[in-house]
Amino acid sequence: MRLAVLASGSGTILQAMLEEGLPIAVVLADRPCGALERAEAAGLPSELVDRESFGDDFDRFAYTERVVDALERHRVELVAMAGFGTILDKPAHDAYPDRIVNTHPALLPAFKGWHAVDEALAAGVKVTGCTVHIARLEVDDGPILAQEAVPVLAEDTAATLHERIKAVERRIYPAVLRQLIEEDD
Repeated sequence: MRLAVLASGSGTILQAMLEEGLPIAVVLADRPCGALERAEAAGLPSELVDRESFGDDFDRFAYTERVVDALERHRVELVAMAGFGTILDKPAHDAYPDRIVNTHPALLPAFKGWHAVDEALAAGVKVTGCTVHIARLEVDDGPILAQEAVPVLAEDTAATLHERIKAVERRIYPAVLRQLIEEDD
């Protein structure tokens, strides 16, 4: 199964996937980022599908069509969102129904959205965690494939808590993807 990894950041989740030996066909990014550098260092095909705007004029539908075109050029069968900073629209879900997987730094359905770690701290919860799920059009929705709890410590900041969640994420996300790939074989 040909896997695409969509990323926008440093690429630590991508690195965990590489270490797991997943069959990554391409790495796509919406902005120049460390994940593209990691892909290049690993000898993987990579592509920048540049998001020209982060303002009100952003055409999410047209951008999603460009992402789908890139995925199709690389004959992708499974899409792993790994810190991808752009929410994809209907064309992606039409092209890859139940084949887009996402990871989220909270125990969904709690704390959906981009600020999950900050919101968990503000709510005063004692436990948060990481969720791997099938992505849907609605943000941070869809069937949950795996979750793991992470305790919230009294001295936690958003940065320290997020780093402990990322450590779990880098372990369980590649394992879930491996299982999906093996089940498809």
